[in-house]
Amino acid sequence: MHAPFFLTIPKEVFVHEQILRTNPNPILSAAVEYHGFVFTQGVVARDLEQDVEGQTRDVLAQLDALLEQHGTDNTRLLQAQIWLKDINDRDKLNTLWSAWLPEGQAPARAVCRVFWLTRACWLRSCL
Repeated sequence: MHAPFFLTIPKEVFVHEQILRTNPNPILSAAVEYHGFVFTQGVVARDLEQDVEGQTRDVLAQLDALLEQHGTDNTRLLQAQIWLKDINDRDKLNTLWSAWLPEGQAPARAVCRVFWLTRACWLRSCL
């Protein structure tokens, strides 16, 4: 029986395939690449004292760097999950997000308000 919220792949499926883990530690990797797909960690701004726009710019720059490490970019995104402390910041987020994405290349996306985020933590994202 598999855990209900985890994707598992039987070992025999990837005998000849490699799983590439970027910056792994005991609980997560910054990114995991398998069979041409790249899954990123939740990315949080490095300076939580910045406003939502500054934090969004920082998160998008970090995502650019992670994607580049895996030989891809934001033209190939399939899905994004964005978590905001204050949903009223969605318009500011959307302005920067839309400018960051190449025209016509928007992924499937969800933006959610998350009450448990710390006051200074405005944005977390997984792509």
